[in-house]
Amino acid sequence: MSRTTRPSSSLLRAAAVTGVVALTLTACGSGADSGSSSSGSGSVKVGLITKTDTNPFFVKMKEGAEKAAKENGVQLSTAAGKFDGDNAGQVTAIENMVAAGVKGILITPSDSKAIVPAVEKARAKGVLVIALDTPTEPESAVDALFATDNLKAGELIGEYAKAAMKGKTAKIAALDLAPGVSVGVQRHNGFLKGFGATDKDVACAQDTGGDQAKGQTAMENCLQKEPGINVVYTINEPAALGAYTALKAKGREKDVLIVSVDGGCTGTQAVKDGKIAATSQQYPLKMAAEGVKAVVAYAKDGKKASGYTDTGVTLITDKAQDGITSEDTAFGLENCWG
Repeated sequence: MSRTTRPSSSLLRAAAVTGVVALTLTACGSGADSGSSSSGSGSVKVGLITKTDTNPFFVKMKEGAEKAAKENGVQLSTAAGKFDGDNAGQVTAIENMVAAGVKGILITPSDSKAIVPAVEKARAKGVLVIALDTPTEPESAVDALFATDNLKAGELIGEYAKAAMKGKTAKIAALDLAPGVSVGVQRHNGFLKGFGATDKDVACAQDTGGDQAKGQTAMENCLQKEPGINVVYTINEPAALGAYTALKAKGREKDVLIVSVDGGCTGTQAVKDGKIAATSQQYPLKMAAEGVKAVVAYAKDGKKASGYTDTGVTLITDKAQDGITSEDTAFGLENCWG
């Protein structure tokens, strides 16, 4: 299967930049605390709202936005929910940013549906709104989406797992995200499509919230329900590492195939160490950088970004399978995030 064109290595290796002029808005469950701004009054203001400020994926996304903001001479405002799923915090952040006069908002929606009314209000006031990583429902609620093709990311690891099983009967465990989150649904469905399976073929499905401890508990529950599980799909690498811990405690870590999505540095190292068989690597730096550039373009000429921009995905494994396009962990570690 052909692979989406990858982002440039210079962008993928971009690191955090200090000294970016920023207005920091830390969104909490019912409100947000605003910081101060030291940029000129005439500069373009851009807002970035992530699901949390602790997940390495969103930390790296923020770094990409900071670098692009500095390069383009714009003022960056940032906010994050207290936890993954904190829609109220994200709504407050949108309202605060609109009041502060941002030209555009980049957001990774915690709740793809519940965030829509706040997004629509912002757009009605002339603010360009771009979703990063996670689409809204409907996708047309925002002006544009810059993201990994999460369905394809799931397909890649599904195809890989099918090939790696070499005709053996699979007993599948699915360690998912949470109900109603589009990115989780797309990865799950993509995995099943790539594997040539349906939900009826899944022996055990558990939600993990993408958390390592919850991933371990979910795997323990699945092993109790179906001890013969031999393929584990995970929403992300923290959940995958939790699954590995549970499997190792049962002496099963070497005979169960774990696949995942993200391509963070910890997860990619886990692939190299043999804890995860393969992962689909995505590129948060590019999502954020391209988003900032789109807001700058809108401020200059009034042209809005629109539609979907695929920011790329690459299958990473050191155990390549015939007919499956992939890169090894040397490439993955060079281009990982976190």
